[in-house]
Amino acid sequence: MKNLPEKYWVPAIERANLVINLIAKEPGKYRLIDISKLLCINKSTMFSLLNTLEILGWIVKERGDTYSLGPTLGAFSAAYFKKFNLLQSFYIEAAKSVKEVNENIQLGILNGTNVVYLAKEENESRVRLVTDPGMQFPAHASAIGKIQLMQYTYEELKSMYPTGNLEFKTPFTLKSVEDLWAQLTVAKSKGYIFEEQEGSLEFHCVAAPVYDFENNLIAGVSFAMLKNSWEVKKDKATQEIVDLARRLSKHAGCVN
Repeated sequence: MKNLPEKYWVPAIERANLVINLIAKEPGKYRLIDISKLLCINKSTMFSLLNTLEILGWIVKERGDTYSLGPTLGAFSAAYFKKFNLLQSFYIEAAKSVKEVNENIQLGILNGTNVVYLAKEENESRVRLVTDPGMQFPAHASAIGKIQLMQYTYEELKSMYPTGNLEFKTPFTLKSVEDLWAQLTVAKSKGYIFEEQEGSLEFHCVAAPVYDFENNLIAGVSFAMLKNSWEVKKDKATQEIVDLARRLSKHAGCVN
């Protein structure tokens, strides 16, 4: 983020952004007191902030007084992609791919070093995924995030992870930027990437990139399945997710 002169900075918007990002990472987990402590904002200020965001539809209060993202943010997301109808195209095309492989497919975009899940198409088994639309997850620990990180150079990647170390989600999570870069280098030549229990134990994923009419990497799609299915469907899922990404890229105007 570019530094702006102090007179142009609006602290209230910054606090709202911090709250929304926290809730997006783990919807339905945090109450007012939790958010107040985590963000070091006093309870009275946080009460007013949460109340305002709730009235505006940016967040919703659930049972247990925890918070999740609200319909206003969903509308913003839809409007962002309206220019090339990516969400609409995803639901049409992903349904075909699910029919072929019978596993869950997700669509996501990058937000810094996190991936934001926008949509999913479920298979018949209804296997419960760790992530749902609206949630954020560390990009380096997900196939759908890693495939989008491959657009960056090694220097850019190091600036995104200045310590060089990566957050652990499981014992299989990549440990360093060097490990991540090694995977991304291979992914650039293959056009897809695997994630094997790096984000959640027993789950395996394969992802491919979606490009727009200017050949910019704009999103990722991935199959997610349990280990026993992965051992049988890995090759077929890889072929199908690459084809799905190609079809979505075509919808977005990519001609390559």
